[in-house]
Amino acid sequence: MHDIRAIRETPDAFDAALSRRGLAPLSAAVLEIDAARRAAIAQAETEKAAQNAASKQVGAAKAKGDDAEFERLRALVAEKKAEQARLDDVARAKDAELSALLATIPNLPLADVPDGADEADNVELHRWGTPRAFDFAPKEHFEIAGIARDMDFALAAKLSGSRFVVLRGAVARLHRALAQFMTDLHVDQHGLTEVNSPVLVRDDAMFGTGQLPKFAEDSYQTTNGWWLIPTSEVTLTNFAAGEVLDGATLPLRFCAHTLCFRSEAGSAGRDTTGMLRQHQFEKVEMVSITAPEDSLTEHTRMTRCAEAVLEGLGLPYRTIALCTGDMGFGAQKTHDIEVWLPGQNAYREISSISTCGDFQARRMNARFRREGGKPEFLHTLNGSGVAVGRCLIAVLENGQTAEGGVELPEALHRYLGGKTRITPEGALA
Repeated sequence: MHDIRAIRETPDAFDAALSRRGLAPLSAAVLEIDAARRAAIAQAETEKAAQNAASKQVGAAKAKGDDAEFERLRALVAEKKAEQARLDDVARAKDAELSALLATIPNLPLADVPDGADEADNVELHRWGTPRAFDFAPKEHFEIAGIARDMDFALAAKLSGSRFVVLRGAVARLHRALAQFMTDLHVDQHGLTEVNSPVLVRDDAMFGTGQLPKFAEDSYQTTNGWWLIPTSEVTLTNFAAGEVLDGATLPLRFCAHTLCFRSEAGSAGRDTTGMLRQHQFEKVEMVSITAPEDSLTEHTRMTRCAEAVLEGLGLPYRTIALCTGDMGFGAQKTHDIEVWLPGQNAYREISSISTCGDFQARRMNARFRREGGKPEFLHTLNGSGVAVGRCLIAVLENGQTAEGGVELPEALHRYLGGKTRITPEGALA
């Protein structure tokens, strides 16, 4: 949500920032509604003052026995009261109209975000690791002999439809091991607080982080009104909703391993084979809640936390800065981390780390107070630490052997009972 005072004071800057996102100017439309709202409020106050003044005179007229003046003043009080009520209704309607418009306008990019229209204009920041040179043609994850039997898309389709998967045996255990490794890394080495949070939330929680109202079709809603979370960013960030936190407790840093659900409404025909794009998946999510002056430093820190997951698994990756046209709705600045997938001969996104400034905090009224100060809006950040299914894909494809087995990263061995590989027959060994 945007600060209406900032739009009033610098409408040209607001429109210029929207233009960087490829959007038409909106300040005039916003300020027109705002002006009508403020005018109705001011006029209602005038009518209220006139009503109060006339009310004081009613008693005096009654005491004097001036019946005509008494009736005139009484009618005037009723008239002013009715007009005030009408103007209050106008002000409420304009306030709702203004809030509805502001709720659909994306966050404004920071000055150092590269300009661009789409992913082709993103800027690579750095790479880590060297993609492995195979002496055979590497396969995609679902084609590897030791994996294919226990990565069952047909059974999942019978149960649920397309874009679901059933994992069994060694693959299921490896998937679980990856989530445990990520969570332990973030808790033990990165200082995040582990959270087990709900995956069903109310409308307000989805609105607070920006999924509603504009992106309702991208998520699933139950028949009794709950929403299935697209990421635990929704729950973790909303811990601060409606609160005034003690500034001395900041930053707050959380991580949670949860199921996530997305309808993928806007991705028809993309990545329909394999596990890359699913309706149900798992992520280890990171959320930080900070004072405004600390959010950019925290963004760098969170990026390093996600990169450390891939480095710990020996997976080559590159980190890129998203351009203005490719950033998400609530982001001021975003780093994407793309892991190398030899089966596709390409880098693919595995984590997205964003700072949202006070955009989400304004939507959910999340504030903090410095010692002796007034409440201020918090800054919020979120990022994948990382997507478990996509990390599974990367481990399988980068570790595959010519015979159809998979050599597993050393960091996972202790989570697998000392096992170091998946055989071509699909067993842990």
